[in-house]
Amino acid sequence: MLIAVAPNGARKTKMDHAKLPLTLSELTNTAISCMEAGAAMMHFHVRDRSGKHTLDHTIYGPVLRELETVVGQNMLLQVSSESAGIYQPDEQIEQMKRLAPHCLSCGLRELVKDQNDYAAGHAFFSELRQAGVLVQYILYSPADVQWYEALCNEGVLPGEKHLLLFVLGRYSQGGRQNYDLHSYVAALQRKSSWMACGFGQVEHEIMAQASELGGHARVGFENNQYLPDGTVAPDNAALVRLTSDLARFAGRSPGDKNFAESLYGC
Repeated sequence: MLIAVAPNGARKTKMDHAKLPLTLSELTNTAISCMEAGAAMMHFHVRDRSGKHTLDHTIYGPVLRELETVVGQNMLLQVSSESAGIYQPDEQIEQMKRLAPHCLSCGLRELVKDQNDYAAGHAFFSELRQAGVLVQYILYSPADVQWYEALCNEGVLPGEKHLLLFVLGRYSQGGRQNYDLHSYVAALQRKSSWMACGFGQVEHEIMAQASELGGHARVGFENNQYLPDGTVAPDNAALVRLTSDLARFAGRSPGDKNFAESLYGC
């Protein structure tokens, strides 16, 4: 079972958690502690000088290169192309091209909203595939899973298998959200690998479901900072350790970087 950690996200600050890693040294220490706890992948965001989410390759690039030097041999480092309400699709694509990462995540609906985006989406994703970039497609609902299937059938997304991320819930929703992981899995027709993430302390419930259903896990402060009992987790590594325990309880063990890369189907 691949365990990925998403330690910071685009929106949270130190006001949310004092140990939210934002600086290079904080990200480095988080990567090391989470790797030791069982994570073989880290999905991370960077901030500009004012503390805002940025995709600027001149900021992202140096952080990525330094992390690669420290932990890249044993941990797959994934950058984000998330717009966070700041970037337009053409700007997201341009910054990712300039950054040229080995691994990135893409919100599918952000970049291919309808048939008008088919050509641009196909060109971008084909270029990434030809360059050997590992792309994870983010899907926010069973309808998004069906959209992914349609784009594969239309030839917009190159390749037969991919690594997907099922996101259960939303930042903006309050109260009990939709955590029916089975509906996402049921909508998936092709044999692509998938991982799941969720918001709030029910993250642990979702990870247990993913373990039992043969999926993979993404945990961390980007979406959740609580332990199962509702208390605040001391750090991201604590959430990774809990997920490692869930995997072992389901008869699975945390996979390494090579296993992580094998899930992309490239």
